[in-house]
Amino acid sequence: MNRRATKAAGTAKATCATLHGVVIAAHGRHYLVAPDGGGAHLQCFPRGKKSEVAVGDRVEYQSTSADQGVIVAIGERRNLLYRSDQFKSKLFAANLDQLLIVLATEPHFSEDLLGRALVAAEANDLKPLIVLNKIDVEAALPLARQRLERYRALGYTVLELSVKGRPEEARAALAEHLHGHQTILLGQSGMGKSTLVNLLIPDAEAATREISTALNSGRHTTTFTRLYRLPDDGTLSGGALIDSPGFQEFGLYHLTEGKLERAFPEFRPLLAHCRFYNCHHLHEPGCAILEAVDDGRIAPARQALYAQLMHEISQVVR
Repeated sequence: MNRRATKAAGTAKATCATLHGVVIAAHGRHYLVAPDGGGAHLQCFPRGKKSEVAVGDRVEYQSTSADQGVIVAIGERRNLLYRSDQFKSKLFAANLDQLLIVLATEPHFSEDLLGRALVAAEANDLKPLIVLNKIDVEAALPLARQRLERYRALGYTVLELSVKGRPEEARAALAEHLHGHQTILLGQSGMGKSTLVNLLIPDAEAATREISTALNSGRHTTTFTRLYRLPDDGTLSGGALIDSPGFQEFGLYHLTEGKLERAFPEFRPLLAHCRFYNCHHLHEPGCAILEAVDDGRIAPARQALYAQLMHEISQVVR
């Protein structure tokens, strides 16, 4: 074999070497992977037609050029957060520690979406953190606080912030909860999620443009999920923040009935006290959950959410 052929063979061998990294952005079947050990990010595509890669995944990949590669394997996950109905599913992210739900005094936030996000957090063993933003809108604050009172009573942490009006105070409050953790942000459009990201990640807008270009998804798109490393500045001390597009629905079709009932913390102490071991907590006699609703220990709206989710997961595609 001549010198040129030997060099070509060596290049091909290096190109096919299996490398490791973390998926930091996703848009359709386009993924941006940050290699272990640093270096330039690569645009990667999954092998095969079906894509089940999520932001936060550790992956094995092979380089196909200086800035592109193919994902050949997904590492073991601690968890995978996604929403689904009977027809399709949408991945949020993998390997998370906590879920931060961004709400605002105005516009009016959806309590249904909040409840579903909390159920998803519980089902995935994630710590939920609720942020009530725009508390400087004083006229809307009392009603927002009233609506969140039942969640405080359940033990959920609610941070009241004005990300735009009192940014340093907001940053300090968030840093206490985010440092050292991998956190996903969820929220409806208009709640101030982007402002919060820009507060915590000083170069977030530039990074978003760079990622968007690398994904070939348009320089100004905001419709992709992306992971930002938190600045190691002594207050946030590492960790990561995963931002996802705003959404208006949150199906949990993939949860089993057993998983669903245990995702309501106020249900858990009572589950062993129903008359029937296979109680569905909908209309059965001797149901400890329904009795707790009747005597005020469980909010009717929470049982109604459970009943709605039970209805949804029972739907069969024909």
